[in-house]
Amino acid sequence: MKLGLMLGYSGAQLNLPVELVLRAEELGFDSVWTAEAYGSDATSPLAYLAALTKRIRLGTSIMQLAGRTPAMAAMQAGTIDALAGGNRFIAGLGVSGPQIVEGWYGEPWGRPYWRIRDYVAIMRKVFLREEPVAHDGKEISLPFTGEGAMGIGKPLKSILHMNPKIPIWLGTGTEANVKLTAEIADGWFPLSFVPGMMEMYRPWLDEGFRRAGNDKSLDDFEIQSGVSVVVTDDIRTALDRMKPNIALYAGGMGHKNKNFHNDMMVRRGFPEAAAKIQELYLAGRKSEAIAAVPDEFCDEGALIGPVERIRDRYRAWENCGLTGLTVYSSQPDGMELLAELAGTRDTAGS
Repeated sequence: MKLGLMLGYSGAQLNLPVELVLRAEELGFDSVWTAEAYGSDATSPLAYLAALTKRIRLGTSIMQLAGRTPAMAAMQAGTIDALAGGNRFIAGLGVSGPQIVEGWYGEPWGRPYWRIRDYVAIMRKVFLREEPVAHDGKEISLPFTGEGAMGIGKPLKSILHMNPKIPIWLGTGTEANVKLTAEIADGWFPLSFVPGMMEMYRPWLDEGFRRAGNDKSLDDFEIQSGVSVVVTDDIRTALDRMKPNIALYAGGMGHKNKNFHNDMMVRRGFPEAAAKIQELYLAGRKSEAIAAVPDEFCDEGALIGPVERIRDRYRAWENCGLTGLTVYSSQPDGMELLAELAGTRDTAGS
């Protein structure tokens, strides 16, 4: 099992936990991940970490499609990968939600399925440099010929000779987009995944592989989900600390009729809680929304408790169809325990 370390995005102040990243690399962690919402961006911290690390892969989980054009996403990926010495960057992409896409970036929500397909196709063309990049897509076209265009746009080829095989992973959750992910991407971040969910996703993935052709299968594909890790004797307090973030996403990170995180809570078997949390959060009753998050929902998506409890519960994650786990933890002890359980210490030689 490969391990990743999730750094996420900043709060009011940007504090990059460099020592934690360096310790993760020592422990044989395969990757470190950044994120973005509407504060710190996902790519800049990885450029900084590229100079301080030697082996660990540098990934975005995720770059939001509306935040940059596909050409710029490819430029950032190629630049950071080159700064890191090559073969270390993972371009993790996702669409975010319509409130952020239209409210923060000022871009139309459009048709996410086709936007993802066009976006990835353009990035791959930029990486490969086989010819000047032109793309006639349903959502994105190069050169641009839409309203306001002068009509003199010229296909161009990247000046920088990038790694042509920079991997692209997608964060998706709907049936159509999971199939698309298996078809066009190198890896997948399943939204709010817990052990037992692969049975539902496997037919979607297999259909995507079939569409891709070339005998693509799970052997050619990485699947990595996140898990909170807290070594503690006080399980109750640890679960309670997870609830504000869950309430934010399931309750407020999206419109009442368009919230992917709320949909996933329903899919995981908590429809009543999902409805209640959203109702309370959108009414401004955030403390009540937080209190409405079920302990069971938190616990099944985490490895929390004394060492032996974590050891026991890790077995379900080890055999659930993932190729990697992204660890959410600020505890060196938690990271060391996961490295031991996943066997990455031997890989690192520590």
